[in-house]
Formats: sequence, C-alpha cells, structure tokens
Amino acid sequence: MASRLRRASRFYKFLWAIRHELFEDGFEDELLESYRPRGQDPCPPALLAMACLLQRYDGLSDADVVETAENDRRWQLVLGTLGRDEAPFGQGTLVRFRMRMIAHDLDKKLVDRTVELAKKTGGFGWKNVRVALDSSPLHGAGRVEDTWNLIGRAMSKVVHAVALALGVDESLVVQEAGLTVLGADSVKAALDIDWSDEDAQSKALNRLLEEVSALEKWVAKKTKKSPAPAPLNEALQLLRKVVEQDTEPDPPKKDRKRIKDGVPRDRVVSISDPEMRHGRKSRTKLFNGYKRHVAVVEGLIVATAVEPANVREHEPTERLLEKVRQHGPISTLDIDRGYLASPAVEELHRAGATVNSRAWQSSNRGLFTKADFRIDLAKGRVRCPGRKTAPITGGKQVFFRKKDCVSCNKKSRCTTASRRSLTLHTAENLLIKLRGDQKTAEGRRELRKRVVVEHRLARIGAIQGTKARYHGARKNELDLNRTAAVANLFEVARRRCA
Repeated sequence: MASRLRRASRFYKFLWAIRHELFEDGFEDELLESYRPRGQDPCPPALLAMACLLQRYDGLSDADVVETAENDRRWQLVLGTLGRDEAPFGQGTLVRFRMRMIAHDLDKKLVDRTVELAKKTGGFGWKNVRVALDSSPLHGAGRVEDTWNLIGRAMSKVVHAVALALGVDESLVVQEAGLTVLGADSVKAALDIDWSDEDAQSKALNRLLEEVSALEKWVAKKTKKSPAPAPLNEALQLLRKVVEQDTEPDPPKKDRKRIKDGVPRDRVVSISDPEMRHGRKSRTKLFNGYKRHVAVVEGLIVATAVEPANVREHEPTERLLEKVRQHGPISTLDIDRGYLASPAVEELHRAGATVNSRAWQSSNRGLFTKADFRIDLAKGRVRCPGRKTAPITGGKQVFFRKKDCVSCNKKSRCTTASRRSLTLHTAENLLIKLRGDQKTAEGRRELRKRVVVEHRLARIGAIQGTKARYHGARKNELDLNRTAAVANLFEVARRRCA
C-alpha cells in the first residue's frame, strides 16, 4: 500500500515509516500512563496521538476525523488499521484524549519527540544553540460583542448555571428573578429603544443593571443554605467583571451608571471564550483573540506558547528559553524588539550570549533621541549632541547642568523639559550594542538571520490557519503544539530525502 502512494501523498508515507520511531523510548508508556487509574482498556494512545497529527495536517473536524479514519486508506495505513470496517475511535474518545494530553503536557512532549527524531536524522547542531523567537496573531473562535450583549450573555450564563445547580428549568429562573431582558432574541431587542437617543440609552443601561442586581440577589437567596457550585461561582464572577469593566458612575445623575469611555487593557470581549482579549498587529491594526509564540532552533520549533492578545511579547520569553535550554546552552538569541523587555534577555546578554534585535526607537517629534547621545558606561558619563557631558551617578536619571544648556546652540532640538536629563535602562549596555549593530553592514546581516523564525511562523499559519479552533489559551496551545510537531516532521522528511 505505501509503495503505491502518489507523490501528493508522500507525507502519509513518511508518517507510516516513522510511526514506531516517533513513539519509542518510553513516550508510548507516558501516553498510557495518562489513562491511570484505568477502567476499560483504552484505544491505543499512540494511535490517537497520530490521529491528532493527521487531524491538524488535513484540518478536519472531530466528526470528519472519525469518517476519514474509517474510509481513507492513507489514514488507515498510518494508523495501522487497514482492512477494518469501522473507525477505531469516536468523537468523544478524541475529546477525552486531548484533555488527557493537556493534563499531562503530552502535547509538549510530542513536540520534543519530533525534535529528538530530527537529532537522530543528523545535520542539526546543538552544541551552541542559536534560537529565534517570534509571534503572530491567532484570531479567537469566540463571538465578540458590545457591552449590552456581553452583559446579557453573562446573565444567561448565570441563569444556565443556577438552573443546573438547582435542577430547575431556566425559564423558571428568569420568571422568579424578574428578568425581562432575557425574554427576547437579544438584550437590545428586549430593551427596544431608539438607540440614537442618549437619554433612552442611559435609562436602558440602568434598567439592565437593575436586572443584573435582581439576578444576583435571587441566586444568593437560593444558594444561602448550601455553597454555590464552581460553575455557578465562575459565571457570577464573569458577570461582575463584565459589568465593572464596561460601566462607571455617572456623576451628573446620582445612583446611575454609564458606559465607560475607553477600553480597559484586560477587557473581556467574549462570553463564549472569556480568555480572549483585544490585541494589536500594529499601531493601527487590531484583532481579538490570542498571540502564538514559537522558539526555533536549526529550523525546528522547540517551544511554543499561546497567550491572550493583550499579553506583551516579552512575558512568555522566560519559559520559551527555559525549554530551549533543555537542548543545549544558548549562544545566540534572535528576537523582535518586543521581547527585549524580558529580564531573561538581559540575563543571557550578561552571561555572554549574543543578542540580535533592533533597538527600541522613538521619533520624538524631531527632537534628539537617546541614539544621539554618547553613553559611556565604563567611564560613567554621557555626552550630549552639543558635546556637553554629565556624570552617571548610579541612578536611572542622568542630569545635565543648567548652565551648560542655557547657551547651547542646539537647545531648540533638545527636550522641552525644564531640566535636561536622560533616562538609562537597566539593560542600557545591551541597547547601546544593538544601536551600534544597526549601523554596521555585519550587524544588519545578523539581524536578517531572524528570517528563519518568520518562515516557521508562515508554515504554522499554512497548517493551522489564522483562526483559533478552540476556546481557551491552553486548548489552543495544544493545537499549536501539534501544528509545530507536523511542521517539524516536514523538516525531518525534507532532510531525510536530501
């Protein structure tokens, strides 16, 4: 069967050829261990792990996975089920297996297995590790809604949770709590106002918030004798967070609230996926969802992270680099400037590793920037563009003497502050190096080597797409990990063919 596969199906042939190698050395035992304590004998976990890889490679839903495993001979070849009339698993089995993978971090270990497979292939160097980090947007799968519908959907979630806890119908909860806004197709339809009328909007908002209070009081009364179950507590907390993040007191009108101006950084944007956040591709391009991060060594993805879109790039840096260190000491780090704020980057630089990145820049509206000053940390002084010097006394602020600035012929291009000063960063020696590297041909050539991680991200995007498959950061990290495993196997197959 494998010898008859056409060129377009060569990746299935490769998976068939390496399937035992991929799951050897105790990895299958770890997969089995995730089923303890065990009831009935599970479907072979190595088979399910391979099905997860095939699912991501072909971009199929769980229902399509079951059907394809039953009817596609290429899948049957890879799974070792040729000749069987039925699929070896159902949709529920796939869902439960993914949850076990998350609980035991087996998706991360699957990425490790592909890296170990690459090491056996040869052609990869690990004595002095050169690692590149980068991220890309992952648009969330949850529905993004405005304040009105967020509050309404959060109320509906509380109603559903309390109905389950009490064993009653949701309509009874709505009726007894007096919730008139949940009787229509949407909250806005139930309020039925002229949305161009600001006074009508204000009254509608406060009516909605009154019903939120009524629901909370009703739930508190019904759960007074026994503690509320976790799902109900979570639903109540989400409702309170949505109300607090989007509303504030209305000063001209006592005991009334209005919708807040501006958007809080940690604003919940979706009730179906509360972990989603607002994020930016750039200063002008916004998106809602997550950021996916990858660490690439020798063309292989060795570490991943998925964070809400509002989490800054540098925050997952430490755990990405910690994963990289398992493969060898880091000698060179290629990063985007968004990762520079991580203390882990400064620590690497101090330890002697080479850090390649563009330094932070500021146009400063035509005035002088830090790049125009000569900072000599060894001699403890700073020289300004007007050739005046100031001592570095140990603090972050370096102050120039007022008498030096008064008669300076470049005063018009300097700061407009009453006292001229320069703020030094804790990693200023690294930033000085980066600013210098950008001015040399060799430095710019080193910066261009970060393109390897951009190519890996492009491959991730081609396999995974740009939209999240699941709700929640950890589930989407599992999806990113199996995507990374597929991308790594592509690289191993290419090297073996070469």
